[in-house]
Amino acid sequence: MNSKIISILMVCLFVFSCSTVPLTGRKQLSLVPNSELLPMSFDQYKTVMNESKMSSNAEYTRMVKNVGAKISLAVDTYMRQNGMASQLEGYSWEFNVIEDDVVNAWCMPGGKVAFYTGIMPICQDEKGVAVVMGHEVAHAIANHGSERMSQGLVANGLLGGASAALGQNPTLTNQILLQSIGMGSQLGMLKFSRTHESEADKMGLIFMAMAGYDPREAPKFWERMNANSGGSRPPEFLSTHPNPDTRIADLNAQMPDALKYYKK
Repeated sequence: MNSKIISILMVCLFVFSCSTVPLTGRKQLSLVPNSELLPMSFDQYKTVMNESKMSSNAEYTRMVKNVGAKISLAVDTYMRQNGMASQLEGYSWEFNVIEDDVVNAWCMPGGKVAFYTGIMPICQDEKGVAVVMGHEVAHAIANHGSERMSQGLVANGLLGGASAALGQNPTLTNQILLQSIGMGSQLGMLKFSRTHESEADKMGLIFMAMAGYDPREAPKFWERMNANSGGSRPPEFLSTHPNPDTRIADLNAQMPDALKYYKK
C-alpha cells in the first residue's frame, strides 16, 4: 500500500479510533479491543509456561509473586478510584519465574507476567523486582500490545480490527498478533519502541510507589543493569530502551511526582 495512503489512513483512524493512556494522557491508536486480544494473549502465555522450565528457586518465586500481588492490587485500586476500572475488564493477573539465564522479564496484555532467573541477581531484592514489575505491568496498563497490533494492521492494509483482519488475511494477522504481544521469538521477549519503553518507565515508577516501594530504587537498579552489560551487547531487556544515562536522568526528573504516591 502506498505510504502516503497509509499515512492518511493512520490520521483518520487515530482521530476516530483512539484511547488515552492512564497517567500520561498520551493518545494512542486503538483498533483491537481487549475482548479480542486478551484470550489470544492468555493462550500464548499458557503455551510458553507449558514449554518452559519453571524456576525451582523458592525465594525468586516468592519475591516475584509477592511484588506482583502488591503492584497489581495498587494498580487495580488506582484504576477503580479514578473511574477507569472498565479498562481492566478481563484482566487475569499471573506471575511466574522461568529458569533461564536470559536477563529479561515481560508482561503480556491482560496481566500475564514472567521473569527469567537471569534478571533476578540484578534485582537483588523485592525493591529491585518492584522496579522491573512496575515497568512491565505498565506495558499492559498502557495497552502497548494493542497499540502495536493496531499499527501493524494498518501498516499492512488490514482495517476494521482483529476479527475483520483474520477474515482478510488470517496468516498475516496471526503473525502481527504474536509480534504485538511479544511472541516474535521462542522465549516471548517483548521489543517495544523507545516511546513505549520511556512511558513504561514513567508509569512503572508511579506503580511501584503506589505499592509501597521506594521509587528512588529505580535509578539504582538501572545502574546495576547498565553495569551488568559490561559495555558489550546489551541484555534483551535493554535492547530498545533509551540510553542508560538518559533513562536514569529521566527517572530522577520524574522522581518528585512519583514520591507523591509513596507512603513509607
